[in-house]
Amino acid sequence: MTVRGARPPIRRVVVTVPTWNESLNIELLVKELLALGPHVEVLVADDDSPDGTWKLVAAMAEREPRVHLMHRKTDRGRGRAGRDAFVKALAMGADAAVEMDADFSHPPRYIPQMLAQLEEGYDVVLGSRGVSGGKDLGRPLSRRVITRLANLYIRMMLGVPVKDCNSGFRAWRRSALEAVRVGQTASQGPAIVQELLFKAVQAGQCVTEVPIEFVERARGESSLTLGKLMQGYIMVLRLRWWALTGKLWRQT
Repeated sequence: MTVRGARPPIRRVVVTVPTWNESLNIELLVKELLALGPHVEVLVADDDSPDGTWKLVAAMAEREPRVHLMHRKTDRGRGRAGRDAFVKALAMGADAAVEMDADFSHPPRYIPQMLAQLEEGYDVVLGSRGVSGGKDLGRPLSRRVITRLANLYIRMMLGVPVKDCNSGFRAWRRSALEAVRVGQTASQGPAIVQELLFKAVQAGQCVTEVPIEFVERARGESSLTLGKLMQGYIMVLRLRWWALTGKLWRQT
């Protein structure tokens, strides 16, 4: 895809963080995100975490106007939280939205580089383990192999020119989120990252990757299970079928 050329400066950035039981990480993460600059705001979409993550964010929001909380009690799930947070970011007037995990597997220090790529003319920028310079740190060989096989499967099925299809660390121009009709996503779980990537490519958006060091979480436990992974791989098949039958943009 051809880069569209330099874009106007991005003046308002909303970093969206879907959370479930991230009380050990969220305060430090928000602090690091706010330190990136006064143009950066943080929107946490928490699915009523039993560990009180949402309470910590609510307290931060009372002290800092750049912190926002979506306390979600219904229609929960990673996909729904991601969708709703993007929709809220657009309603807040974001020029760009960044989505990332709360466990520091996605280091905030890469966000300025990702935003710079948006200003250079890209519509979607992925923080990637798969391109030159990218690293996958702290995970056993078995999991790294599974990740590579999963990426191969997704690239073959969806035809996306991306090395790290599973990356949930992404920066989007406002126009790109509007182009993929982000409020109409079908994925309830983590497969939302594949759905939005596929739709971005289908909609002709310019996508690139920047290398990051993906770091295994040090605090807390992951909510990603084998069952959720399998549901994601099945969703990839559905996405391919919907595209072939002209139904991709009619799913909600």
